[in-house]
Amino acid sequence: MDAGLKRELEAKVYAGERLTREDGIALYESDDLAWLGGLAHHVRTRKNGDVVHFNVNRHLNMTNVCAASCAYCSFQRKPGEKDAYTMRIEEAVRLAKAMESESLTELHIVNGLHPTLPWRYYPRSLRELKAALPNVSLKAFTATEIHWFEKISGLSADEILDELIDAGLESLTGGGAEIFDWEVRQHIVDHDTHWEDWSRIHRLAHSKGLKTPCTMLYGHIEEPRHRVDHVLRLRELQDETGGFQVFIPLRYQHDFHDSKDGVVRNRLMARTEMATGAEALKTFAVSRLLFDNVPHVKVFWVMHGVTTAQLALSHGADDMDGSVVEYKITHDADNFGTPNKLGREDLLDLIRDAGFRPVERNTRYQVIREYEGPDLTRRDVPQAMRL
Repeated sequence: MDAGLKRELEAKVYAGERLTREDGIALYESDDLAWLGGLAHHVRTRKNGDVVHFNVNRHLNMTNVCAASCAYCSFQRKPGEKDAYTMRIEEAVRLAKAMESESLTELHIVNGLHPTLPWRYYPRSLRELKAALPNVSLKAFTATEIHWFEKISGLSADEILDELIDAGLESLTGGGAEIFDWEVRQHIVDHDTHWEDWSRIHRLAHSKGLKTPCTMLYGHIEEPRHRVDHVLRLRELQDETGGFQVFIPLRYQHDFHDSKDGVVRNRLMARTEMATGAEALKTFAVSRLLFDNVPHVKVFWVMHGVTTAQLALSHGADDMDGSVVEYKITHDADNFGTPNKLGREDLLDLIRDAGFRPVERNTRYQVIREYEGPDLTRRDVPQAMRL
């Protein structure tokens, strides 16, 4: 990068000025990861100090049967296929109750777009889960699922959200975003929920007082300019509603351990390679610098690996999600040994080991408990990047 442009971008960041589309593309073109990380760390420290947030959550996927066949997805099954499943509501409640240990605070629910399940299955499932777990927040359904519910119910998203909120919904999930630019999206998504409907549904959720996450699936066939466009669309919507609590970059996965039945469902694998750790850290840094109006950036350790997740905390991220026992949507695809579960103590150790102070939060980012930070007298404890 030209030294003058570098100084100009540094000055804008330190002055708290909003970066432009051209700035974002220039940042991605820089090969100076330490410089990018330093700028992003400055912003995350200005917003969140030395804190890393985490929560104790579990993931529940009540069905993997899906009418769509998205090119990146190995989770979906068609009716009658091997490994296709749909839980009875009573079964989902039993499984959720079994996850209640360790002072669980959040249940994260995402499903396939089931072609025959009735709409009433979904509010009833929330109602019964909330009755069984009254102190657990229900973060459920992507905007894609809400759009699907409109189709199968004949109701509007306004009516659907009202009924789900009445049943116990506290937040939508951020999925279904992937990459919004149609140049890429037409090749990776096999459903009808694109930017217009995704943004419409989150805008409506925000108007009802829900706070939601937003995501981006990166590291497949998109280019950095598509990532910049994706973040700027979300930034503009956040200017309007203020309803996004956190931005979550999700690394696209190669699913080498999938397809027990011999069917390769992830059709992007032959065309792409997974993002490297360095590319992941650059994506976190640039996202933090561009997305100036969202308070938090989360690293989902399941999709990045524990070591990269720790490094992301010094490249703009201030949230390490979550305790997660089993995550079926993606897998430990690249053999870096990501565990299926990290408990509260594991997360505390990882956050301290990265040089930060752990703070346990709930779904709305209210503080549940603050913990001691790393022992700064220990010479073997890495310290957070200082500027």
